[in-house]
Amino acid sequence: MQFIDEAAITLEAGNGGDGIIAWRREKYVPKGGPAGGDGGRGGDVFLEATPNVGTLVDFRFKKVFRSESGNAGSQNNKSGKAGDDLIIAVPVGTLVYRAPIDAEGTIGQERLFADMSDPMQRTLVAKGGRGGLGNQHYATSARQAPHFAEKGDKGERCTLRLELKLLADAGLIGLPNAGKSTLLSVVSAARPKIADYPFTTLEPQLGVVRIDEESSFVLVDVPGLIEGASEGAGLGDRFLRHVERTRVLIHLMDGAKAIDELLADKLTIENELAAWNPALPNKPTMLVVTKLDLPDARAMFDVLREQFPDVRGISAATNEGVRELMYAAWDIIRALPPPDVSTPESAVHDLRPDEPFEIRVEAGIYVVSGDRVERLAQMTDFESDEALARFEQILSKMGVTKKLRELGVHDGDTVRIAGVEFDYS
Repeated sequence: MQFIDEAAITLEAGNGGDGIIAWRREKYVPKGGPAGGDGGRGGDVFLEATPNVGTLVDFRFKKVFRSESGNAGSQNNKSGKAGDDLIIAVPVGTLVYRAPIDAEGTIGQERLFADMSDPMQRTLVAKGGRGGLGNQHYATSARQAPHFAEKGDKGERCTLRLELKLLADAGLIGLPNAGKSTLLSVVSAARPKIADYPFTTLEPQLGVVRIDEESSFVLVDVPGLIEGASEGAGLGDRFLRHVERTRVLIHLMDGAKAIDELLADKLTIENELAAWNPALPNKPTMLVVTKLDLPDARAMFDVLREQFPDVRGISAATNEGVRELMYAAWDIIRALPPPDVSTPESAVHDLRPDEPFEIRVEAGIYVVSGDRVERLAQMTDFESDEALARFEQILSKMGVTKKLRELGVHDGDTVRIAGVEFDYS
């Protein structure tokens, strides 16, 4: 399966059902009155972090997700059936960036919305529309037979950009052919592709390292790190994010290279980590020379150890030093808490904020926007004179009418709210 770590999808929550106009007509109720039922609410859309989902590949071809809309109300004050919620499974460790879509189809600013880092965590990302009220709700002493009802509210629409950061405890980093995939295959049941050419590994590979019967940790082989990786060279910019959540980095250096070349490789990797995220150089890092079974590798390793006393040497071919390396990594993992997400933003969870309205003039048309006023327009039946009178009354109470006059609106000018245009009078 191809590893997909980013996906963009569009969500449409269910619309609320319409309220209806109905009357009581029982034989022995001489003054029946209004009895129109309310519409059912639209279904919400949730994301759920699911441990048995490992990638975002399911979103590669399906891009639009919709929850069920509510049914219209019925007679005798009966409410319509609510729409079913939609629950979308995503991998644990998914960051969710959300951008709302307004009534006119304009996509708003994208913000970090949720961090799906806990198994079975569920987050509401698109709220279903409220069901419209039936005419039973509009009866008053002065208006005993209301001939209008409310339309159902539109469900929220938004775009989501999903970004997966693997939740691994330790990360294998290094230039291509440093021996990362070989080491992963030796210490775990993972079977990555291994060959003697660069970029053999094209996607992150996870493996579980068993320490004893009760202890284990997750190790990830992060591919594609070369000079310029943080700026898009090779594959590194796609995978550098996966080292941010690890507790320890295991930096592998190719023991088949000369000492000066090896030191240059070390500096390249360190520079790319710092360029990607300034906090990464502070993460615990184990420096490891691989391929000690090669003729010149051990001599080079001894020279390097004089400069870096903590450097370790291993041979995946003979298993020399491998067990000790894994135990040392486990000791560091046990001593450290899971790191936070390395992002300068904070997650926000405000769905449908009750923002004030604003009015702008576009090509002679007065465009009124704002969540509350747009929802009011969407839920008003403009074919009904009574509903229109109520709509105008609410606009006046909100201050919209006063603001329009201040901007110079005249009788006959066009006003647009939530895509609905009408003449001002």
